[in-house]
Amino acid sequence: MKIEQIHHVAYRCKDAKETVEFYTKVLNMDFILAIAEDRVPSTKEPDPYMHLFMDAGNGNILAFFELPNSPEMGKDPNTPEWVQHIALRVKDENALMEAKKEIEAHGVEVLGPTNHEIIKSIYFFDPNGHRLELTCITATDDMMKKLDAVKWDMLEEWSRTKQAPKHADWLHSSEFEEVEV
Repeated sequence: MKIEQIHHVAYRCKDAKETVEFYTKVLNMDFILAIAEDRVPSTKEPDPYMHLFMDAGNGNILAFFELPNSPEMGKDPNTPEWVQHIALRVKDENALMEAKKEIEAHGVEVLGPTNHEIIKSIYFFDPNGHRLELTCITATDDMMKKLDAVKWDMLEEWSRTKQAPKHADWLHSSEFEEVEV
């Protein structure tokens, strides 16, 4: 089996119309499809829903469900709010900074930019409380090759120790050029 791409990723929303308005106005995504049913097709359960599909570019689709008969949305109290997020890529650093201005102009609070060395990112929340990240790639090919060379060793060490491996500490030092893999 070989997966071709993600067709869509779906999240719950509090209000379908408010969600579409946010993603079309604030993030300039196209609203491409809505499906509404009184029964869940896979389980046949009676549970009316509105299913929305937003164009996230390059064949990527971000989808939402409004479930009016279900209890109010909640969050996993054991998972920090920064962990679960939707990351969307923009062209470059200039596009990232322009996006930050545009998002803030809509009254949305934005954190960042944060320099992760291989990407730069800004963070904010949609009206449903989902954390969003806009990011641009800043890594060089050499950086990515060095990270690729240590990924399995890092995973193995993490699996054994549950401590952060130091294989890529060079990312946060000014000595990147001197690191050999």
